[in-house]
Amino acid sequence: MDRVFLASVLAVGSAAAYGFPNCDAPPLSENSVCDTALDAITRATALIDLFTVPELIDNTGSTSPGVPRLGLPAYQWWSEALHGVANSPGVYFAPSGEFSYATSFPQPILMGAAFDDALIKSIGGIVGTEGRAFNNYGRAGIDFWTPNINPFKDPRWGRGQETPGEDPFHLANYVYNLVIGLQGGLDPYPYYQVVATCKHFAGYDVEDWEGNDRHGFNALITTQDLSEYYFPPFQSCYRDAKVGAAMCSYNAVNGVPSCADTYLLQDILREFWGFTQDRWITADCDAIANIYDHHDYTSTPQQAVADALIAGTDIDCGTFYNKWLPTAYNESLITETQLRTALIHQYASLVRLGYFDPAEMQPYRAYSWSNVNTAEAQQLAYQAAVEGIVLLKNDGTLPLSSSVKKIALIGPWANATTQMQGNYEGIAPYLISPVMGAIQNGYKVTYVLGTSMSTTNTNGFAAAVLAAQEADVIIYAGGIGPRIEGEGIDRLTITWPGNQLELIAELQAVGKPLVVVQFGGGQLDDTTLKGNASVNALVWAGYPGQSGGQALFDILSGKVAPAGRLPITQYPADYVYEIPMTDMNLRPSATSPGRTYKWYNGTSVYPLGHGEHYTTFGYKWSKAPASTYNIQELIDGGQGATHIDTAAFDTLSISVTNTGKVTSDYVALLFSSGQYGPTPYPNKSLVSYTRLHSIAPGSTSTAALPIALGALARADTYGNFWLYPGTYTLALDTTGTLSYEFTLTGNAAQLTYFPPNPATSS
Repeated sequence: MDRVFLASVLAVGSAAAYGFPNCDAPPLSENSVCDTALDAITRATALIDLFTVPELIDNTGSTSPGVPRLGLPAYQWWSEALHGVANSPGVYFAPSGEFSYATSFPQPILMGAAFDDALIKSIGGIVGTEGRAFNNYGRAGIDFWTPNINPFKDPRWGRGQETPGEDPFHLANYVYNLVIGLQGGLDPYPYYQVVATCKHFAGYDVEDWEGNDRHGFNALITTQDLSEYYFPPFQSCYRDAKVGAAMCSYNAVNGVPSCADTYLLQDILREFWGFTQDRWITADCDAIANIYDHHDYTSTPQQAVADALIAGTDIDCGTFYNKWLPTAYNESLITETQLRTALIHQYASLVRLGYFDPAEMQPYRAYSWSNVNTAEAQQLAYQAAVEGIVLLKNDGTLPLSSSVKKIALIGPWANATTQMQGNYEGIAPYLISPVMGAIQNGYKVTYVLGTSMSTTNTNGFAAAVLAAQEADVIIYAGGIGPRIEGEGIDRLTITWPGNQLELIAELQAVGKPLVVVQFGGGQLDDTTLKGNASVNALVWAGYPGQSGGQALFDILSGKVAPAGRLPITQYPADYVYEIPMTDMNLRPSATSPGRTYKWYNGTSVYPLGHGEHYTTFGYKWSKAPASTYNIQELIDGGQGATHIDTAAFDTLSISVTNTGKVTSDYVALLFSSGQYGPTPYPNKSLVSYTRLHSIAPGSTSTAALPIALGALARADTYGNFWLYPGTYTLALDTTGTLSYEFTLTGNAAQLTYFPPNPATSS
């Protein structure tokens, strides 16, 4: 092979804008990459055959210089769009005018609380549309490193706000709909709208806790937990939604850094889940360098880049590939074929994005500024906030009486603007603060900060109490924010920070109706507020995005009714002393109370799925389960499904009648429980859900609840999913207000065959 010297590798520069290759002029016009009649792999292979080895290496980084001699422009692979087109190396917001902002939806943790898959698909479509529009005018890539679908299993995790919640079934449905919306359909042909990137694969949920840093953390996870809990959202994304790109995580899994793990990236991702060759894998930023300098997995940096490339990491977010692949190549640690394969993955994806094709052939290339922040997008951003906000407690104070005119709005979130976006945010077209939302609803508002989020300074208490004394109602807006939780920031406690509870206690003493609104992604222990009668209502509002203040006060005033459900468990404060963040095991043990609503053996403050309403509902089965089902008949009936775990078990239906006086949405959550499969048994598992909209008083709507075989299955210790015989109980809602028992008869049936890890298998 030809030797490559570091000095010969082209310098990687920052792409300041985006262009498209010119297929009307040589040399590209003479290459098959411009032949639209050919498939993406063939076209990409023809292009990559023209690259020299130095050019191959040069284009393995996320900031790709292209190949000027071939007329191939530079390209920045790293653009972000977690809940709207976002600030990132690949996104360039204009200082004013066109493309100076993009729709800013709520953080995923709040959108997850809506339990509304159709809403999520629509939002994905809007974000993908706006991303395409930005790209058409040189202001973003067409590849977006979103979504984050690691389950939010530990309340201390700083990035939990970026995820839809803790339940793997919920996350799997959320990501399926989001990705289809973003990419413009299920594996769309002939073109993607944009390419999404499901991250972070796998076992990533520690930032920096008690000296355990994400860059070098080794997540020890059983095969059973990997298959049953950590992997389902990724399986849904990679296998079922056919996302165009994947991201491997900083951490190691069972001793092997994720981006150097052939088992994860080849055996699971490409072979078991069918991640095709026209899709690519990127490392998280500097994760390849971390293989060497944090994990100490290799003795040399060139071995680290070789391990990553051979494992299947096509793109390095960083410069470690560019710096050390020449040495790895010179030392025969990698081959030219392996380099070309990585580049073919990348450029086959760009072919599917229409990168090389005439603009007139592609409707997506017609998107413009008129497609950004449309009336539909604004309505969806508002709707997502309304649907996600959760009423945790209410004694009848909400909705506010029409006699309420004067409000004391107090606390560190009361006048929040950019804070409402959370992290991975873009520039919003507008940000409606709680103060603005109250004013829009016609209230006379006195705003007082009172206290900062984490201070012990009480200088603002007196002004807050004075404002409260003069008001009809007190609204305290507090909680946590991006400086307390975020990327690189885990929490040590889950109590209310600073002296916020002290200020709330003084406001309680005023004797006026008091509503506490808790913001932030991670939950806080609300035991004190839940049990105190002088706190009349408690609301969780997450990070509600550009219309957050309007959505909040439309709910408080009764213009709309709350119906969101907690997508995570709210634990008591002592939970953090009962299990370390680094313990990845889900099941309870002598040293652990267990994790998530499925396995936690303590008493939660508020369980996953909790959420109150302004009205009451009655329920009855429209179609209950049969009393028995034969397992073999179910398997035989599911043979037409692409994957047997997605085959239908049954579709049940429940009539939901609004027996109160307020029009309201209702989220139907259906849980399964029982003593079947391997011990220990989970408390319960979510197996289906849907959101019913605008049920008027006296009216009835029907919740259709499809259940797949995989939702009822459990994993054995080898990671294989089985449908087990036994008695199953289906229960509606967290209280089990409506339930039904049925029996599965016959022999257990294996639904999936989880690939064994060659490194650990005997």
